[in-house]
Amino acid sequence: MSSMLCPCSPVLTDSCREELRALALEAGAVACGFAEADTLPAEATARYDRWIDAGRHAGMAYMERHADLRRDPRTLLEGARTVMVMAFSYAARQRHPLFADYALGTDYHDALRARADSIAAAMRSRHGGETRVCVDTAPLRERHWAVRAGLGFTGLNNQLIIPGFGSKIFLTEILWTVGVPPDAPCTASCLRCGACLRACPGKALDADGSALDARRCLSYLTIEHRGDFPDGAPRPAAGQRIYGCDICADVCPYNSPEALAAATAATLPEFAMRPAVESLKSTADIAALTPDSFAAIFRGSAVRRARLAGLHRNAGASPDGDARP
Repeated sequence: MSSMLCPCSPVLTDSCREELRALALEAGAVACGFAEADTLPAEATARYDRWIDAGRHAGMAYMERHADLRRDPRTLLEGARTVMVMAFSYAARQRHPLFADYALGTDYHDALRARADSIAAAMRSRHGGETRVCVDTAPLRERHWAVRAGLGFTGLNNQLIIPGFGSKIFLTEILWTVGVPPDAPCTASCLRCGACLRACPGKALDADGSALDARRCLSYLTIEHRGDFPDGAPRPAAGQRIYGCDICADVCPYNSPEALAAATAATLPEFAMRPAVESLKSTADIAALTPDSFAAIFRGSAVRRARLAGLHRNAGASPDGDARP
């Protein structure tokens, strides 16, 4: 790849855009695209506001804040002209009976920020401007920008789906004050087969794909929710994961064996299952965790977000209240 600087101009050339895309793919991304930073369409903002007003964000109060920032990425980085969106696979080479696929290795916030920071530094060095890296850490409508940048489309399960790789991906964005020719938005669409609607344990998905009700989503309830499970809410059953839920992704036709094979081959080594996590075989092992052993096993892991009290609660959430064998 050439390291030649592009001529100083308001917008980079197409060849420079492809050079940057290649840089992202070399860093482990399965897809990369570019969109012009501007205000979200009014309907996209209104749909989000209706979701908040209906209380479907459950206890995630942070999603109510920074409405102005969510509407326009230029408020996150003054002078931003480009949203660069990258997708990284977390498809598990080895699955775990208790933990969602995305949480088996290093916390994706840390792993992907390190890679994105390196890419952003190269962008500034080669072409100037200022950057801001976002790894699910800023009020940015990630799936909207991923669609706009041509990476994929949003399915009935509310996940971003990348044709050929499926939905087991993390999104990472770099806001940049340098203009880049935008990619065409993705025009592919969900098959609307309804497999995810039928399989969801809490029936948290709307039939039209318009929203997900976090109050009935096992991922939210087992990770974000604090305290006892609400009355009437779903809870992990025997044979289900106690941290997160992959069911709506597992049944999706876009996560076909071929797509999963491609995604798994591209999964970063940071996301491989840790031996200490693999050693936890049953809910009885979870029930036996102490603060010290929890801290040692899950240091630098996304599982820490649930806290030890959350894992203990989840492990004992069978109907009889006992930790399941």
